[in-house]
Amino acid sequence: MHADGLPGTAAGDPSPPPGLVVTGRYDQGPGYGVDRPRGSDSWLFTFTTGGRGLVRQGGARTDALPGHLVVLAPGVAHRYAVAPGAPHWRFWWAHCQARPSWAPWLGPYAVADGLYVVAPVPGILHGRIGAAFDRMLADARRPAQGILPGADPVAVAHGSLACELALCALEEVVLLAASGARPPAPGPGVDARVRHAEELIAADPGAPHTVRSLAGSVALSPSRFAHLFTQRTGRPPMRALREARLRHAARLLEVTDLTVERVAAASGFPSPFHFSRVFRARYGVPPGAYRSGERL
Repeated sequence: MHADGLPGTAAGDPSPPPGLVVTGRYDQGPGYGVDRPRGSDSWLFTFTTGGRGLVRQGGARTDALPGHLVVLAPGVAHRYAVAPGAPHWRFWWAHCQARPSWAPWLGPYAVADGLYVVAPVPGILHGRIGAAFDRMLADARRPAQGILPGADPVAVAHGSLACELALCALEEVVLLAASGARPPAPGPGVDARVRHAEELIAADPGAPHTVRSLAGSVALSPSRFAHLFTQRTGRPPMRALREARLRHAARLLEVTDLTVERVAAASGFPSPFHFSRVFRARYGVPPGAYRSGERL
């Protein structure tokens, strides 16, 4: 599969569909850039090893410097390119469906809705992270060869074994980066009331939370709370709740044998039909297929 042939669902540059695990390494010069005004269907992980990149998501922007793991969630409008004035940008990258268990490791490094910057990763870990990406690239190649010609190889994983091995290597990257980097200190824009509401959602995503109930827990009117939450986190409270519920549901599908209907109910979705629809939109496959491993 050639990069130009990867299907995309949005105007702009194409992106792999959520069912694929695609990885590679690039060393791009000035003028290189990717624009996805409707985001990607899959997660994008980049780890910079040289030069400098620039990543934009909505109104947020971040430099991608050596030792920076920058992660973009699906469905988030974004652009990334070689930073102005930089001679090049050398980086590892991977498109895939992130495992729900990675959310707590990435969460402290969120800088905007769907944008995570795990940085700076100490130099002592760069070699191990590079080795993990090397393994991911090698594992994605088996059993079939999905390598593009040229100096910067790209591999598309084929088969559940290759996908699982590649994702295990990427999980090591996330763990190493998150364990070595220092989470950003809360800035002046952090609001204790918003943080408390986020903690309530995280503690029990399946509870019957509403804007009114969350607002009441922090002594705010529903309209004021919704405005404050959106302003501080970059997403409305009900969108944050839906994402938390979907992550919880994915985890239940992975580690329990509950029926899809019971998973839906335990995750706060009263209608299994609605649950199946939003789950498929988020993860690319229906709940039953996700459990059987078709997500790999």
